[in-house]
Amino acid sequence: MDFAHRITRIPRAFQPEPAEEARALFPGMDGDMADVISGAAGSSPYLRQLVHKEAGWLRHALEAPEEGLADIETGLRALEGDPSGPLRQAKRRAALLIGLADLAGVWPLEKVTQSLTDLADLACEVALGHAIAHEIKRGKLPGMREADLETCAGMTVLAMGKMGAGELNYSSDIDLICLYDDTRFDADAQHEARAGFVRATRRMTQILSENTAEGYVFRTDLRLRPDPGVTPVCMSMAAAEAYYESLGRTWERAAYIKARACAGDLEAGARFLETLTPFVWRRHLDFAAIEDAHNMRLRIRAHKGLGADLGGPLDLMGHNMKLGRGGIREIEFFTQTRQLIAGGRDPGLRMRGTLAGLKGLAEKNWIPDEVAADLSDHYRFHREVEHRLQMLRDQQTHDLPTTEEEFARLAAFMDRDTGDLKDELLSRLGAVDAVIERFFKPEGEQSAEETPQGAWLDAKVIARWPSYPALRSDRAVQIFRRLRPDILARLSRTSHPEEALLAFDGFLAGLPAGVQLFSLFESNPQLVELLVDIVGTAPALASYLSRNAAVFDAVIAGDFFAPWPGLGALRADLAARLAREGDYEARLIALRGWRREWHFRIGVHHLRGLVDAATSARHYADLAEAVLSALWDEVVREFSAKHGAPPGRGAVVMGMGSLGARALTAASDLDLIVIYDAGGAEGSDGRRPLAVQPYYARLTQAMISGLTAQMTGGRLYEVDMRLRPSGNQGPVATSLAAFRDYQTTHAWGWEHLALTRARAIAGPEDLGAEIEAFRAELIAEVAARPGTGPRLAREVDEMRARIRAAKAPDGPLDPKIGPGRLQDVQLIAQAAILASGEAPRPGRAGLAAGVRAGERLGWWDAEGGRALARAGSLCRDVQMTARLLGEGPLDPDALGAGARSFVLRETGAEDISGLVAELEARADAAAEVIESAIARAASAQGTMP
Repeated sequence: MDFAHRITRIPRAFQPEPAEEARALFPGMDGDMADVISGAAGSSPYLRQLVHKEAGWLRHALEAPEEGLADIETGLRALEGDPSGPLRQAKRRAALLIGLADLAGVWPLEKVTQSLTDLADLACEVALGHAIAHEIKRGKLPGMREADLETCAGMTVLAMGKMGAGELNYSSDIDLICLYDDTRFDADAQHEARAGFVRATRRMTQILSENTAEGYVFRTDLRLRPDPGVTPVCMSMAAAEAYYESLGRTWERAAYIKARACAGDLEAGARFLETLTPFVWRRHLDFAAIEDAHNMRLRIRAHKGLGADLGGPLDLMGHNMKLGRGGIREIEFFTQTRQLIAGGRDPGLRMRGTLAGLKGLAEKNWIPDEVAADLSDHYRFHREVEHRLQMLRDQQTHDLPTTEEEFARLAAFMDRDTGDLKDELLSRLGAVDAVIERFFKPEGEQSAEETPQGAWLDAKVIARWPSYPALRSDRAVQIFRRLRPDILARLSRTSHPEEALLAFDGFLAGLPAGVQLFSLFESNPQLVELLVDIVGTAPALASYLSRNAAVFDAVIAGDFFAPWPGLGALRADLAARLAREGDYEARLIALRGWRREWHFRIGVHHLRGLVDAATSARHYADLAEAVLSALWDEVVREFSAKHGAPPGRGAVVMGMGSLGARALTAASDLDLIVIYDAGGAEGSDGRRPLAVQPYYARLTQAMISGLTAQMTGGRLYEVDMRLRPSGNQGPVATSLAAFRDYQTTHAWGWEHLALTRARAIAGPEDLGAEIEAFRAELIAEVAARPGTGPRLAREVDEMRARIRAAKAPDGPLDPKIGPGRLQDVQLIAQAAILASGEAPRPGRAGLAAGVRAGERLGWWDAEGGRALARAGSLCRDVQMTARLLGEGPLDPDALGAGARSFVLRETGAEDISGLVAELEARADAAAEVIESAIARAASAQGTMP
């Protein structure tokens, strides 16, 4: 469609005489098209000049403006020789066509800015190619030939700022960083190569920015490079990378959000940007960037003389639409800062453009939809005003007019009433300013004078805070000083503020650093509330948080309080996280961080009553299964790279004990065995092949190391392999044939009991299914053996006696050890399952399955089953709360008020003494049922042990 049929707005001529002169250049043209040209020329001296110079070309270009722009680009790509003149002509024509399309509403803002950016990219490409060709022809780039021109001999130009984001304004400087790939040159050629690239850079910038009689192409700014006062205009990628790794600052991180390779060796440029990913995008939420950005705003305003613009009513006269209050830079800072905060965790937030960034942040729930929509609307309006200010006289200005006459010119250019335009400017600038100030200075900040008082506020505790590592930097002290009143106010509202203060003191003392976390708290007050909730309930969990503060990221980085997603979603989320890491060690570290966050989430959900003890036990088991299956895949992949793929059918990791029964606590070890099937293979086929047995033994050891190694983020889990055949004396990995033989002919009764809770966690599905089928067959076969019931009764009774002799209950609230308590109940339940011959489905071998099996066997009646279930349920609830609150059983005399309330809520008891009495009563009842069951089972064939 031609230009005329897409016109949606028409500028008014501020000066009639130039407007008529421009109209006269296009005889036969009338209607809206003529009005657009005359209105533009009648308000903008710059566009009037371009219209007069390019009138013949413009008439044809307006018939199909997209084709007109494409023709300009085609002509530039075909250039030979000095491109200076053709580039300037191309810039004039493109500026005229794009300007008219913008003024007439033919193209939206995004099309306008992208077209200007595309022209700048092509201009850099043409100018750089000419400059590099000159150096190669003179032999000044060692080893480079004409064929290397395609990649500009390894030199790349990075587009920064608005050019990098495809957002160039109408009369924009272009911010560039020029680098070369030093790996393409020998060590003794580096100096000469750098000198050649420096000359090429200077020649390129001269072609682009020199203002000749034909004008200029683009004003070029190279000052965003590392340390521009002392570094050459083109530097090696290695030197740039070293700078950013050691000295890079927050503003440079923000700049690289928009960076992209625009000319030269694009692949080398992309590789360089990839190496900077850890510098730009931090692994953890980076709320310290907020204060950095805020300070940057203030420094820019001070440097530009905008300090008076910080408070009071807005004055439109001369107001800077880019850097002033409520301006374009404010919206960009808002967007980029949020991207810096979260983009390390979520690559989906690493878009370059401001509008795309706002949209992405809203979709990811980092900002409200209405805030994103409002700021996007204001941004488009601000940019259009900016373009019109620059179109008037081709000036790189962002200042609104300083006289009423010039304001009237701007209003005419925008086809607006002057008063209405001023009102809208004030409204939009004020709206943006309000949003940004709330972002950088959250509401509800308290002064030091508002610190709560009271006898609970131990001055000695507070006096030692400045000595803690977290408060060793001035910046951390400044942020914490702002936080402290709110933290103390929240602590004062807990049921026992003295205890909460001491627990918070323990948390603060354990923090290795404070700036990042305090910044996180300042921007997210709900995290302070959660922390106070934790320190007031579970001081041990607060201590854990001080060592693993990064888990707070998870609270605000997603649906932290949403329902449990399930094992499938966990696996998918973990796979996506690991896929972003470059090597094995990085994936092990990422795995630890991911597990730590989900583990914390389960604990918080339990602590706040969003799930009960039984549900949290299943969630901990789902988490462990997701971690194990992902880790096993990584271990196998890494091991195979050295020793070849697993020989035969591979190996399966079996979860035993609480993991097998899907009943883990917050502090559970993992009981595992590994079973492999060589399938007739003698060994692996790799660079360093291994025989079958050592292959799978070392593979299993690698898995254990992956789980237990102390790395960044700590350990994943402690591992217990004693349930494998022959215990600690046997090999860490067992062949399927040996496992079958051992379980069929040599296994002890307790080993058969353990199999009632075994299930495949990781490894080939077909092998796991075969092992499960064998497990079910074995349980049925054992149950069918003569005297199984009496034998199991005898063995269970002997095991109970050994346990009693080895370990006494650890206090009245020990849920595990003692007659009728959890271990006792689990033993008899497993015996009932084994004696019944009906293996439960994997992961279902819990107490309920054992109770049903015992009733079928006649070991107890329904009432006895209920007694076992009641005891097991209460013991489990007490155990789950104890493991969340700390190590070891609960001590009734040492429980804080918050912990006490949590325990009572979870167990349904009215007070701790009542809980102790109820646990004892239920355990006694269960012990009686167990004793009776053993007697019944043993007497079934008259063989009482």
